[in-house]
Parts: sequence; structure tokens; C-alpha cells
Amino acid sequence: MTQRLAGAPSSARQSTVRTTNLALVLRTVCAATGPLSRADIAGVTGMTRATAARLADELVAGGLLDELEREPVPRRGRPATPLVPGARFTALGLQSDAGLLAARVVDLRGRVVAERVEPGDLRGSDPAETLAALGALTAGVLTELPSDSLLVGAGLALPGVVDAEAGVLLRAPNLGWSDLRPAALLAGHLPAGLDVVLGNEADLAARTVAEEAPGRPGPHRDFVYLSGQIGIGGAVVLGGRVTGSSGWAGEVGHVCVDPDGPACSCGSTGCLELFAGRHALLRAAGLPLDTPAGDLARLAAAGEPAAVAALDASAWALGVALAGVVNVVGIPTVVLGGHLAELADLLRPTLEEHLAARVLSARWRRPRVVSVPGPPAAGASGAALQVLEDVLTHPARRIS
Repeated sequence: MTQRLAGAPSSARQSTVRTTNLALVLRTVCAATGPLSRADIAGVTGMTRATAARLADELVAGGLLDELEREPVPRRGRPATPLVPGARFTALGLQSDAGLLAARVVDLRGRVVAERVEPGDLRGSDPAETLAALGALTAGVLTELPSDSLLVGAGLALPGVVDAEAGVLLRAPNLGWSDLRPAALLAGHLPAGLDVVLGNEADLAARTVAEEAPGRPGPHRDFVYLSGQIGIGGAVVLGGRVTGSSGWAGEVGHVCVDPDGPACSCGSTGCLELFAGRHALLRAAGLPLDTPAGDLARLAAAGEPAAVAALDASAWALGVALAGVVNVVGIPTVVLGGHLAELADLLRPTLEEHLAARVLSARWRRPRVVSVPGPPAAGASGAALQVLEDVLTHPARRIS
């Protein structure tokens, strides 16, 4: 005898089950490293083949899944139809940093559909003018989208303390911005109805390490991430999710490593980014501030004294700051991004020595340093991934 829930209409329960199962099927396909058949989905999720096929058909009809051409198989029977995430659904990721502007569109498969990155020194810039320039950059990117592309939303990565729920950039020391509502300044430069969700740049960049593509886990699940830009941002990731209170945490660049050190734009002294930020490193090495990190690495590898000294000071400062973080959060893996990733081969030996000496648990679980060299403006990619998360969570809303 089937037991019914009191006060819950059968149709409502069925609708809830359908909504949940649609999300499960979509996430299963997105998490896979290759195409799945409807039978594969049934096997992974535990659904019956008929249920998995019916839900997959709905997602295909709605464009959330795409069918690939069947591959002939050397056996009897009809070959299975491979399913992959739908290419039509896309999200816009934006980034405004002290050293660049970026606009990038990413689809549900994790592919970059269109992008533009514009380097520049934006320290102390006027927010309205800078965000207008970002809007112009975005307009150019959107003209490159396929005609059938469906843009579901936009995210904006900003360096500093962000109240994401309120949509306010509270403070970005390197930009010189504070108490700002960037979405309002951007609204006139973006398509009507396209809402912009704010996020901390380092948090969003860390997401690109934890998540290779929408819904697909990356190789590292628990780590401390450092975003190397003009300054230094940071994030702590546990189980593939950024921890902290929505952009209020992870300001590793403003951890004090030398109380008697130089003054920082944040108001403190001796902050990490004054030793390991891109501009700080280049100044210490006696190089122009637009020098690529790769050039600094080549000089240091060749034994040029100023370059070697700059990297040694950076490794020391990183060791002091990160040892404190690792001792507090207990995560022994450090992931370097941005310019720090480009310098990782030279920083890693000294940095790991400092961590081994300063981290209490190093005797049993030695900290390791890995790097994720990738395209510039990883925060923009993370902003797009954050927007696409809503598609994975609520696919039923996208199906007419």
C-alpha cells in the first residue's frame, strides 16, 4: 500500500521530484569527463532507464543538453546517442582589476565563446569611467556570440571587500574605490535586463581551480588559493567550495609580514603584497612595471642579483603569510595563480622550505605548492561559472 504525505498534493510532489531529477541528470552529464548515453545516466544516478531517458529528452528539447552524432559500434543493436552540456546556454564574466579589464563569455561546456582582455593601470581610476570602458569592451564581446546563444546572466569580479548580497564594493585599496554599487554604473552599458552579480576576484578565480567547467570538479578540492595581480588576493576552498562570508574573507595580500615594513594603500604596514605583488616584485628587481613576469623569471634563472633578491624576498613573505593561514585552516595545499603561477618554479623551493619550518603539522603532512598558469583574468571566468551554477541548480526554470 502506498503511503501518502498529509497535506501534500500528489501533483506537487511529482513536480518537486521532476525538478530535482532534472537537476541531477544535468549535473551528471556536466560532471562527466566525456559524453554520456541515457543508459549511462541511469547507471550513475540509479534511475530507471525510462526515467533517465525521459528527463534527458526534456533537457535536450530545452537546449540544456546536446546530442552528438552516434558512433558506430561493432555489435548488434542501435548505438547509444552521446549527450553533452548544451552549447547554447552562456554566461558573461567581467573583471575590473587594478591592472586590467576583461569580458569573457563561457558556455555550459566550459568553453570560452568570446573574450576581450585589456591591460592597463587602473589604480586610482574613476569608477564610472572605468566601468563605462568595461561596458564598451563587453559590447564588443557580445557581438561575437552565435545567433542562437542564450545569455543567462553576468558576474563581475572585483579586487577587494565585496558585500555580494547587497551588491556593494566596500573597499578596493588598489583601485582606490569604496562604497560603490558597480552594477548600477554598468547597467547603462549592458543589454537591458542583464543583472550583474558581484564577487571577490580571488574567490571567483579560485573557483576556476575547483571547477574545470560548470559542474565538473577540478583536480584540487581543498586548498588555499593566491591570486597574483598588482596586489595579492586569496581564498580558502574546502570540498570544492570557496569558504568565508561572501567576499569578506581571504585578504591574504593584506596580512602583515613585517610590522616595520613600508606603508600599504590599505592603511597598514608591511603587507604581503608589498613584497609579492607584481609591481612590488618588479620594483625590487629594478624593472619597469609593465615587464612580463616571464622576463623576471628568466633574469632570476640566469642569476641576475636584483631579480634573485626580489624573488627571495617574495618567497620569504609568502612563507610567513601562508604559514599563518595553513596553521589556522589546516589545509596544506597552496595553489598559486596569476603572476605567481608564472614564477612558481623559482618560488616553490624556497617557499616550501619556509612553510616546512613554520607550519606546525609539516612534520606529518608537509605543505605543497602547486601552480595553475592559465589565461589572464581568471576572475572573469569564475564569475561566469558562478552565474551558470544557477542553471545547473534550477534547469526546470529554463525549460518552457
